Amino acid sequence: MAKPDCKKCGGTGWLVAEEDGISTADRCECVEESRTEALELGAHIPGIYQNASFENFFLPHDNPMASSGLGKAMTVAKSYTRQYPALSKPGLLLVGPPGVGKTHLAVAALRLLVARGHEGIFFDYQNLLDRIRSGFNATLGGTNREAYQSALETEVLLLDDLGAHRVTEWVEDTVTAIITYRCNHKKAFLATTNLPDPDLGGMLAEKSAVPGAHSYRTTLMERIGERARSRLFEMCTVIPMWGLSDYRMRGR
Repeated sequence: MAKPDCKKCGGTGWLVAEEDGISTADRCECVEESRTEALELGAHIPGIYQNASFENFFLPHDNPMASSGLGKAMTVAKSYTRQYPALSKPGLLLVGPPGVGKTHLAVAALRLLVARGHEGIFFDYQNLLDRIRSGFNATLGGTNREAYQSALETEVLLLDDLGAHRVTEWVEDTVTAIITYRCNHKKAFLATTNLPDPDLGGMLAEKSAVPGAHSYRTTLMERIGERARSRLFEMCTVIPMWGLSDYRMRGR
């Protein structure tokens, strides 16, 4: 759709020219700009991340180890967008503690793909499950079934904070269905998680309040189930971000 206030085409979406008695019409660039704006609006990126990009991803240069680790994570995420859609693995999984910039990098990748004309959408994991659950409640109507369909069918899905929900059979089945569908159909899937995993790193045990005792953290598999975890590993390139300084705090 053309921009109604475009000064070049007058809102028609066409640039008409005449040469040697022959008229030609070319699409105005405002049509593509309008489409890109519509795609970004439809991606539902939270306001706090609306300007997230690889260019403004903060690297703490006073901490060489953290800077190097974050730099490598950004390089892998950039490589994903450069190769898309010709990827051997259509997914990208960023894992690490809160505050290291996982969501920033995932959104930066999503925004770049959207700017290139690919359709994508951002979902917070818990909010998505809540919307799907309410959509299946007949007394509330079926409008929120759209959330489930979007999670299945959208070209690029970003699922933030994967596993941040108490475990139930319904949650495990729903998450497995979404991940399996996207894996089977080779659909792009970006995800972030704070949960540790034996194969992804992160401390599984942490000190307890009781001197000398330890407690064990909930793992990714315990939150999403073995089948979903298996599919996730099958379809995703993993970016581990453990042991890095707090990105958000350092960025401030």
